[in-house]
Amino acid sequence: MKTSDFLFDFPGELIAQYPREKGKSRLMVLSRDSGKIEHRSFPDILDYVKPQDCFALNNSRVIPARINAFKASTGSKVEIFLVEKKSDVLWKALVFPGKRARVGDVITLDDKVTCRVESITQDTGERILKFEGINGNLLNYGKTPLPPYITRAPEDIDIEGYQTIYAKKEGSVAAPTAGLHFSKKILKSLERKCVNIAEITLHVGPGTFRPVRTEKIEEHKMESEIFTITGDAASIINKTKRNGGKVFAVGTTTARVLESVAGEKGELTGKEGRTELFIHPPYEFKIIDHLLTNFHLPGSTLIMLVSAFASREMILESYREAIKEKYRFYSYGDAMLIL
Repeated sequence: MKTSDFLFDFPGELIAQYPREKGKSRLMVLSRDSGKIEHRSFPDILDYVKPQDCFALNNSRVIPARINAFKASTGSKVEIFLVEKKSDVLWKALVFPGKRARVGDVITLDDKVTCRVESITQDTGERILKFEGINGNLLNYGKTPLPPYITRAPEDIDIEGYQTIYAKKEGSVAAPTAGLHFSKKILKSLERKCVNIAEITLHVGPGTFRPVRTEKIEEHKMESEIFTITGDAASIINKTKRNGGKVFAVGTTTARVLESVAGEKGELTGKEGRTELFIHPPYEFKIIDHLLTNFHLPGSTLIMLVSAFASREMILESYREAIKEKYRFYSYGDAMLIL
């Protein structure tokens, strides 16, 4: 298939610039069997869940990855975008503008903290930075890394607004946004309904925003991302499947982890590692039965994944309906449940 097969037009004013209160989003429900679309509110997700079903959640926590700094030799402003911690003093990062961050250059955060560009990754332009003089946590210097389509500066509302209520494991530079819709009340309601909760971790990298630049989607290479699925989480999901329950993957990140670890017979085992799995049509899912997600960018790997779960035609039709009904799009947008 071609990248152009997943393009669509929509008005820019539907890109959500601010988060809604937790649990207050709209919810589109799409049935893969019938193609039927329902327009609901997010708390109505409870109507589609039965006891002994399972919700798989990505508990990765977004780090304050954007750091304002300047080049030591010239005083020119630069922005550091932390990507992945390699050690206490080494970080993989993006630096903007890149011409101010060549190998050997020194970047200053304040009068005590500096970093040196140790190397540059050729394919992505990421820098390995070695920090010196850190007093406490480097992340204290950072701000919330809002996506590029949110055109305002980070505000206090983003500190919790761009974080799921169950976020625990630091490491993402972008939120697993399907989880942003959950409130404590909704999670409690799921537990009261005897729904199993399995927490996995996938640290979302900047590749989630990078466009697919190949016309043939099969030629696109996903960036590697770190994941963990514990033995307990694998056991909960396996038990759900054996007992006839349904597995709801909360977000594309969760779906990728579960499908990356799934064995030939659809069994999971605890595992840590990295995944480059690119899910696109055609793909046979081994674990997940239902998918909760947001409305994604045209031509992105995310819309390709949801099109593999439903179908390209069904997803594009549902997106046309979402545009007509003025759903909010992207990270701070509304939710979609695919059954």
